[in-house]
Amino acid sequence: MVSDPGSDADLSSRVLTVPNVLSTLRLLAIPLFLYLLLVPEADGWALTVLLLSGATDWLDGKLARALDQSSQLGALLDPLVDRLSVVSALAAFVARGIIPWWVAAILIGRDVVLAGTLLIYRRRGLPPPEVIYLGKAATFVIMVALPVLLGATGESVVADVLTPIGYSLIIWGTALYTWTGVLYTYKASIVAKTIPRSQNQRVS
Repeated sequence: MVSDPGSDADLSSRVLTVPNVLSTLRLLAIPLFLYLLLVPEADGWALTVLLLSGATDWLDGKLARALDQSSQLGALLDPLVDRLSVVSALAAFVARGIIPWWVAAILIGRDVVLAGTLLIYRRRGLPPPEVIYLGKAATFVIMVALPVLLGATGESVVADVLTPIGYSLIIWGTALYTWTGVLYTYKASIVAKTIPRSQNQRVS
């Protein structure tokens, strides 16, 4: 999400940048991850792909700032790939019985609701709300929980150790994610009540 109303104007229109290449690779890794996890159930390889995807997600943001390669495409592509990665991983984990369906329903449902609230800001000519730090923490906890839970599959001492850790993380992450969703929704309701729609939106 955008925290500075003028930040979009400052972004480059470049397409071929290192961060964008990394985001594209993460996008291409999604079907590979799903195949490895669901078809041959090669959990080790699936875990490797998931970890590499998470590493490139962290790296492309760092490189965008270090190389001054922030771009308009990257501002759209990076969060899109993040959401697709999380949703696909959650769906695959439910299909494999790694997490219960209602956990995935809560996490995905939260994002669907917040996507709807963005219309409130758009109709008033406002940028999306600033990202809540707690929301970043919740996303981080969930992104850590997923590979831990995947590493807990099978029967081994490592799996026995990782299982309670993974489930603790996913429970805490889901609780934080839900709470921040409530906070974002509340902020959007205040905007809807106190700020009128822009003139262009009224005409349309």
